[in-house]
Amino acid sequence: MATTQLLSLSGVSKEFPGVKALNNVHFDLNEGEVHAIVGENGAGKSTLMKILSGIYKKDSGEIIYKGKPVNIPNPFEAQKLGIGIIHQELNLMPHLTVAENIFIGREDRFPGGIFLNNKKLISATIELLNELELNLNPNDIVGELTIAKQQMVEIAKAVSYRGSVIIMDEPTSSLTPAETDALFKIIRSLKAAGKGVVYISHRLEELEKITDRITVLRDGEYVNTLKTSETNIPEVISLMVGRKVDQDQRPENRNISSEIVLRVEGLSDNHLLKDITFELRKGEILGFAGLMGAGRTELARAIMGADPKTSGTITFRGTEVKIKQPSDAVAAGIGYLSEDRKRFGLLLGQDVTFNVILSSIPRFSNKFGFLKVRSAAGITRDAIAQLRVRTPSERQFLKNLSGGNQQKVVIAKWLTRDCEVLIFDEPTRGIDVGAKDEIYRLLTKLAEEGKSIIMISSELPEVLRLSDRIAVMCDGRLTGIIDNKDANQNVIMELATKFSDTATIAN
Repeated sequence: MATTQLLSLSGVSKEFPGVKALNNVHFDLNEGEVHAIVGENGAGKSTLMKILSGIYKKDSGEIIYKGKPVNIPNPFEAQKLGIGIIHQELNLMPHLTVAENIFIGREDRFPGGIFLNNKKLISATIELLNELELNLNPNDIVGELTIAKQQMVEIAKAVSYRGSVIIMDEPTSSLTPAETDALFKIIRSLKAAGKGVVYISHRLEELEKITDRITVLRDGEYVNTLKTSETNIPEVISLMVGRKVDQDQRPENRNISSEIVLRVEGLSDNHLLKDITFELRKGEILGFAGLMGAGRTELARAIMGADPKTSGTITFRGTEVKIKQPSDAVAAGIGYLSEDRKRFGLLLGQDVTFNVILSSIPRFSNKFGFLKVRSAAGITRDAIAQLRVRTPSERQFLKNLSGGNQQKVVIAKWLTRDCEVLIFDEPTRGIDVGAKDEIYRLLTKLAEEGKSIIMISSELPEVLRLSDRIAVMCDGRLTGIIDNKDANQNVIMELATKFSDTATIAN
């Protein structure tokens, strides 16, 4: 059966100061097709989509939409054409309701145009949410919703424009498996209606479930386009990174020191955590697994003093420490890489150097409080080289780096602080497979150098690949700690759904 082409981009290039983001890239999309774009962080995926959605202007190349050359100078024109985008970074107004966010700027108003017709707004929202089978209340304030539900609002907002092309940039990064299945159901209904969906995701296992074709970009250039039915994930990864990446590795048998660096005993809060006790050894990677809502992030925040605990003690190198706020934890030698790096880990409006020294500013300041610019720049250049951060210089603003490179800068910040214990909460969220491999090597290297690491991850292959021991949580409790050699995904999932008071602890 003949297919109708909705969209074609050819020879598209885009350059930023010091960075060639895209070089002669081409891409096409058919009616009723889900076409994935994959590549490492910095490959140019988001830049290409921002050109298509009118956020960036291309330097060269041509865009054909429904058979006609088009110019897309701004997002409003993209929406008028029928091109909608769901951004990786949510683009919502937290103080407004679900309904107001979905139809912002397009609300029904009473005659005179001053007052909103709230009844019609709610009615239109309910109709759309029912169509998409989304369990959302039109009157809920968006800022009070979970990240996953905010993502669903973004999806509803994009669909509400009734366009022909919908771009989804990392739409499942904050979704549970059940929510991801619900999203896939929506995508299939859009496909059946003849819409074209551009799908960007680092979760490569999703591609086999939902896409028809896959286009690979590398270093801002087009590599290849494959039919999903005629390829496999290892081949896609090889095209993305230009080398073979082993995704099924386990940690080598390392002789972990018996020295206890951190001991948490009987830690509870008044919300979720219940009597958490564990030990972390010198040079150990202790992975924390569990389903969403199990309490892993809450535990990390309680240890750091970001959230209050109601009971329990924290002992660092044999001495009990009183941690009432994050600065107390940092002073004790504990660093925390948050799962929300842009909110809690970085200053996007500052350059790489300032972010790298952010937790160590007194060290890089003279007695008058002025920054030692040369010293700070030098340590930053060393970190850029060590972590292979892709940036034209240490003076580049963080907002101009890809997600993976931003994550590396957060790691560099804590390495510069030289903390003995590092807590990594979802260290590879939103990061491509090649950058993941680099971060895996880095975490292993840090452990071998004597750093003690707590790693929280929702990806079981990641937990199994890196952890010497694996702590599993369920419903705010620690249900088991097992050695890696005794662990597999089934064992971990059994503990992650163990709603009882019995725990399995491996020493």
